[in-house]
Amino acid sequence: MHRLVLCIGGLALLILLAIAVLIWGYAEFTSPGPLARATALVIPKGLSVEGIGRRLAEGGVIRDPRIFTIGVHLLRNHRALRAGEYEFPAHASAEAAMEVLIYAKPVVRRLTIAEGITSAQALEEIEHADGLEGAIKETPAEGSLLPETYSFSWGDSREAMVRRMQKAMSETLEALWKTRAPDLALETPEEALVLASIVEKETAKPEERPRVAAVFLNRLRHRMRLQSDPTVVYALTHGKGALGRALTHADLDSGSRYNTYLVDGLPPAPIGNPGKASIMAVLHPAAGDDLYFVADGSGGHVFAKTLAEHNRNVARLRQMQGGALGQKAE
Repeated sequence: MHRLVLCIGGLALLILLAIAVLIWGYAEFTSPGPLARATALVIPKGLSVEGIGRRLAEGGVIRDPRIFTIGVHLLRNHRALRAGEYEFPAHASAEAAMEVLIYAKPVVRRLTIAEGITSAQALEEIEHADGLEGAIKETPAEGSLLPETYSFSWGDSREAMVRRMQKAMSETLEALWKTRAPDLALETPEEALVLASIVEKETAKPEERPRVAAVFLNRLRHRMRLQSDPTVVYALTHGKGALGRALTHADLDSGSRYNTYLVDGLPPAPIGNPGKASIMAVLHPAAGDDLYFVADGSGGHVFAKTLAEHNRNVARLRQMQGGALGQKAE
């Protein structure tokens, strides 16, 4: 009898101890963590629950990875935890950290591709974008990427990002081509893309794009050469980067199918990736008979209908600026 009482007492003590441990463990699992402010943390693919717990502890989200691991397993959520980049709120408990990995949306990263950059330059941006993974199989065709800001999640592939940009350009060009103004000196969407890439390089002022586009379209209609400096720059650099110096007369005489001082009509392909606004400008140019423009030294241009008027503009601006002046479409 005495031995039975001792057994019952020992069992009761173990039960009380187990309950105490559970209460303590639950308190630890649900108590605020050490994180001082909301922080994004990457949980790599392939980690076990134990590995995720260690990653959270190393990132300062939780104190004890063992509490996290035991809690996840007791709640049978070990298969529900997801890899990725997530933002953990300040003082998140181990329980809250678990719920973030089950229910929260991954952190949204953004990559901005500027209007006018070449495909080679765009690939550099994609290659250096933190969070993207994998190699790009081949350089996309010039002009095939739509410049804009793209959202992505940690672990997305670079190849998929390139395909998204190509799809966006294809869909944008197709949709805008259907809205084009009548009687354009362009026969295909591809020709519009080529001219838009030139307009993109010629002016940084949005309000000037339709007028610059009109000049080039008027010149095409009159069978005049485009004589666009950016096409010569592209011929010299092959789209790899900036020329780093002013064009020379020798440059303008260099043989290339992209040199619109020497070849008739449009170059064989775009000289960069134009934005939507430049494509719109080409498909909806300003009204007018301008055939020439010259840089005014402040980022804008002065336009002219005749060569005589253009030459007067050039002379006046040179005198005002006291030096050489880049001439466009002369």
